[in-house]
Amino acid sequence: MSIGTLGAFGTIAARLYYLQVSKSREYSLKAEENRIDPRVIVPLRGRILDRFGVELASNQQDYRVILVPENAEDVESVLRTLSEIIPLTTEQQQSILKKVESQRDFVPIKVAGHLTWDEFARVNVRGPELAGIEPVVGETRNYPYKEDLSHVLGYVTRPDADDQADDPHPLLRQEEFRIGGDGIERLTDKNLRGKPGYRHVEVNALGRVVGEIRRVDGVAGDDVVLTIDVALQKFAAERMRGESGSAVLMDIFTGDVLALVSEPGFDPQGFNRGWTSEQWKGLLNNPLKPLVNKCIAGQYPPGSTVKPMIALAALEQGVVKPHEAVFCSGKRRLGNHIFHCWKRGGHGWMDLKDGVKHSCDIYFYEIASRLGIDQMEHYLKEFGLGENYEFDLPGEKPGLVPNRGWKRATTGVPWQKGETLITGIGQGYLLATPLQMAVMTARFANGGIKVKPRLLRSIGPEFVERPKRDVFQLNSRYLDIAKASMDAVTNEVGGTAFRSRVDVDGMKMAGKTGTAQVRRITKAERLTGVLKNEELPWRFRDHALFVAYAPVDEPRYALAVVIDHGGSGSKKAAPIAKDIMTETLKRDPLRLSAVSPIAQSADETVERG
Repeated sequence: MSIGTLGAFGTIAARLYYLQVSKSREYSLKAEENRIDPRVIVPLRGRILDRFGVELASNQQDYRVILVPENAEDVESVLRTLSEIIPLTTEQQQSILKKVESQRDFVPIKVAGHLTWDEFARVNVRGPELAGIEPVVGETRNYPYKEDLSHVLGYVTRPDADDQADDPHPLLRQEEFRIGGDGIERLTDKNLRGKPGYRHVEVNALGRVVGEIRRVDGVAGDDVVLTIDVALQKFAAERMRGESGSAVLMDIFTGDVLALVSEPGFDPQGFNRGWTSEQWKGLLNNPLKPLVNKCIAGQYPPGSTVKPMIALAALEQGVVKPHEAVFCSGKRRLGNHIFHCWKRGGHGWMDLKDGVKHSCDIYFYEIASRLGIDQMEHYLKEFGLGENYEFDLPGEKPGLVPNRGWKRATTGVPWQKGETLITGIGQGYLLATPLQMAVMTARFANGGIKVKPRLLRSIGPEFVERPKRDVFQLNSRYLDIAKASMDAVTNEVGGTAFRSRVDVDGMKMAGKTGTAQVRRITKAERLTGVLKNEELPWRFRDHALFVAYAPVDEPRYALAVVIDHGGSGSKKAAPIAKDIMTETLKRDPLRLSAVSPIAQSADETVERG
């Protein structure tokens, strides 16, 4: 044997020793890693509950069908047969066939989910005809109140590529895993997710599972408790059904939002199951905007709903006395421009109480002129307009309280006196969300406590701390006068909302109507006769608004109702508000506690929160 041959054998022997002895532990570990495959177990998502523990979002069994291609003699034929039993379009079948071609035959493929019990039973009965098809039971998100709470709860959806890039956790790559897409589901998503479990399975060289070695179950997500009273939420939603609008009901001292309704809503399950292209186009093109949470994202001129606050500001600043009268002829001239009252012939002599009670625009043009935009801006902001509350839902808009600096920065033009007048009746540049109108009314009713709204009561075992509340000082005598004027709107003959009064002792409601113009009425139209709202196309009709607090003697609840293009606040928004507030007062735990120990216990739970 030559020296070269011996050298070659020596090199091979050395290499074998290196691989089999020196590196044996390293390669053994790698082989073990290839043999043992960790699989993520998706945990149950936490529940969302109302203030009394009623489930608003939970988990329920999901009846599904999967396909194991290696067990099917003819996948295409099996899918055709399956489509005779459950809804399965040609497009869906083609998509499944593409998956079959792109992965190994033993890997299960989800064919359909969210089946009814009848559909699931039919698949089981015809099992012998469906080689490769397996009925299975999983878990899915359940929203028992559907549209009624869609804008509060939001929805869950599949993580997309951006979600997985932001959070590389393997849980997000699981087909059945869902994340919060909007609302409370999104805000508290990390808490609701829970902790995943793991299965360590033994696989062969092809990746086929041949056994389970170890299993660690996951931990369900935290329960989230809201301030919402679902009975009131459902009542308000049903009362507003068929309208485009919003209603916000809150406790004037705690800031707890008891009902937050934006109509129309949507079915949250659509984002979980998937929309058809027709359904999605229908939602996007719907002029009533069902995907928009109008309570926090709808910005409207608040109209005459601000008049009690403007009146209080005028008293505080000493620019008007309670019984000082202003004559309303129906018109007020400023330079070459004429400002009109909503009542064509005018109201005659109006003092502060009558000005609010009859919602006289001429009276408030005079008040606004005396106050000036700087003072109005100050008071409107103190009452919560133009403020971002950092509310517990995504998408909150700030509204707008205009001032001189904003006008010049935005338009390059100085503030005009006429803009001061129309701000005094809640028009012009002034914008507010329904949530802000409810907060404004709450701060007025509670005497200046700068309460902020909240939806979250607790996450898991921890209570959510209430937002810090400041106080702005109000003269109690002037506040009582302004409150009496708001009381007169609903409870005195001639008040703009007298027909919507709550005529029950201990349940009386103080309110203020508002009608917000969405179009400019020209001089020519005034000469020929202003068209009534019902004579106009829907999108050109005025918005109808109403704010209220109750009970009058011991206020506890504030309410704002806005009906998009509803016309008159007194005719459209006030009757809805009356019904919602009446139901609220009937269910008031403090009122019920006198006769019901169960209600008293429930109220104590609320107060501790």
